[in-house]
Order: sequence, then structure tokens, then C-alpha cells
Amino acid sequence: MAEPSNDRTKWDRAYTDDEACPQPARVLSENAHLLPSMGVALDFACGLGGNALLLARQGLATHAFDISPVAIDKLKTRALSMGVPLRAEVRDVNAMVLPPQSFDVIVVCRFLERALAGPIMQLLRPGGLLFYQTFTREKVTESGPKNPAYRLAENELLALFAALRLRVYREEGVIGDQSKGFRNQAMLVGQRV
Repeated sequence: MAEPSNDRTKWDRAYTDDEACPQPARVLSENAHLLPSMGVALDFACGLGGNALLLARQGLATHAFDISPVAIDKLKTRALSMGVPLRAEVRDVNAMVLPPQSFDVIVVCRFLERALAGPIMQLLRPGGLLFYQTFTREKVTESGPKNPAYRLAENELLALFAALRLRVYREEGVIGDQSKGFRNQAMLVGQRV
């Protein structure tokens, strides 16, 4: 794993010229009907904050953490211009310590640090929901990380979060018509019981 300052520099560079309006992950946008009507949410390793903006618009008290000050500044500016209240902070999610059972909803998108699976689950309150989406090793295009260590093995997301009650899972691999469907990634919605 890279040093946090190296990660920060890498992600600051990536977000500096990105002016696109951030979109929520499919795992969240397609399953937003599962969100509670109130509670506290976290967009974990939020990037430009597409998930955080959706969560805040849904009325959840939303926190967004990312290692990149550039991304956090852009998210704060966008949220302010949209009149969407949320709390965005520069944090290294690999090193942060939060009290257990702090969140009703956690969203993780395009981020994979296997050692954080247990701590992420511990951050959920009973009944809390985890929305997770990231890249798989089985792929039909070259999008996503080149390093296979940052890609999920087949059904690995299910294994990482086996302690949660499964609500939604999708991982299509390379079968069937590869020009259609949800490819290159897996998504999961799990609930802490």
C-alpha cells in the first residue's frame, strides 16, 4: 500500500482537472429505495462526492471522507451551491478511528482495502446498511485499477461481508452478452443484524 502522502498527491492530481458533476454509484442509485428516511450516513473514500450528495438530498445527516483536499474542496463547493448540507472532511480512511455503531448507512465505491471490511461493518448501527461497489478481476474492458490486488476475486465481496444480511448482490462476470449489463464490478447491499 502506498504512503498516505503519495496517495493524496495521486488523487489530488486526478481530481484537479475533473469538472464533471459527480454521479452516485449504481449500487446506491439503483437501490436508493432501501435508504432509511432519517439517520447518519457516510460516503467512505468519497472522491468528488456523488454518493454524499444523493445521501444528503435524501435527508440523511451525511459525512464524506477522502484523502484528497482537492476532492473535498470541490465537494464542499458543489454542496454549498446546491444547498445540500453535508460534512466533508479530509481523512485518510485507512488510518481513521471512529466509534463503533456510528452510522445508519455507509457507501463505499471503487475502493478496496480488504483489512477494512471488519471495521466498516463495526461502524454500522444495528439495522444499518452498507452499499458497496468496486472492480472485479473478471472484466470485459480495461477500466479500473491495473493492479489485481485492487480488484475483487469472484464472489469475494460476498465473503468479505458475510456477517451482513444480504439484501442485494450483483456480479455478472463475463458470461452472456458482454455488451450489456453490469460488467467489471460487483455491488452489494448488506444489513447489519
